[in-house]
Amino acid sequence: MKVTQAELVISAVKPAQYPTDALPEIALAGRSNVGKSSLINRLINRKNLARTSSRPGKTQTLNFYRINNQLYFADMPGYGFARVPQSVKAAWGRMIEGYLSSRERLCGVIQLIDLRHPPTRDDRTMYDYLKHYDLPTIVVATKADKITRGRRQQHLKEIRKGIELDPSDPLLPFSSQTGQGKEELWKEIRRLTEADSRF
Repeated sequence: MKVTQAELVISAVKPAQYPTDALPEIALAGRSNVGKSSLINRLINRKNLARTSSRPGKTQTLNFYRINNQLYFADMPGYGFARVPQSVKAAWGRMIEGYLSSRERLCGVIQLIDLRHPPTRDDRTMYDYLKHYDLPTIVVATKADKITRGRRQQHLKEIRKGIELDPSDPLLPFSSQTGQGKEELWKEIRRLTEADSRF
């Protein structure tokens, strides 16, 4: 997909702030520092529209990026080891659960998992949650450039086993550094938005 327009529309903390122009939405979920911002920037060919940070937990809002006036990426706060108070984590949890369980415009979720390591308990919990709500899911194994080509299949196998990946859900290796997986991911995103009869 050729992206000619991309903008951060709003950083929301409650449903009243969510976009109202009825475009399809694809959410991004992943633990802190898994590379969600870098993935967004690579997909839209921008260096820093989505701000990256070395400090886990920096994203504390639901950030809506409008792409080509055709769809939104909804970047959710990272889960896992973010160094924030428990009360803040609880607020994130309520916001994310409310969005995922009731957002009518949501077409599917990209769940990012670091290819270098076996899935964490939080990764498994998130994937189980997405399956519980029957949300179409694309699992993206980030930082693929950090793993030698000969070892990638073994690491992908660990992800499949670790989250008990549904055979109908794609698992794509991705590198924000090299662009590996970019076209394949756009193809899956288009599949989700075009399959939704509401759009």
